[in-house]
Amino acid sequence: HPAGGETEEEKQRVDVLENHLMDLRMNFARICYSPDFEKLKPEFLEQLPKKLQELSRFLGSRPWFAGQKITFVDFLAYDVLDQQRMFVPECPELKGNLAQFLQRFEALDKISAYMRSGRFMKSPIFWRTAKWNNTKD
Repeated sequence: HPAGGETEEEKQRVDVLENHLMDLRMNFARICYSPDFEKLKPEFLEQLPKKLQELSRFLGSRPWFAGQKITFVDFLAYDVLDQQRMFVPECPELKGNLAQFLQRFEALDKISAYMRSGRFMKSPIFWRTAKWNNTKD
């Protein structure tokens, strides 16, 4: 399916990134649901710049993570990066090409229309038992 990449290189990039993003997402969710959230948060924040730098290098100068066309992994990447942007708003690693990626994604016609609609909810991200972003803004 084209949403998973068309060329062998694109398919490999999608596969690698999907697993990397899911690791980051699950690690973040684990600390957000932990009763030790405040104790675990500093270590997560210490490791986050390196993980974001890796994503930045992987994206490089491409418009999308697999290449020139959007794939399903760009939706995962947007979700993960947007959560980190909310968690650490002034994160320097979320500038440059990652910020451009987020802007490019949000500018997609259907995404932009949805984000402007009354149906769009920025939060909550997590269920009410989480220690962060568990209520509607």
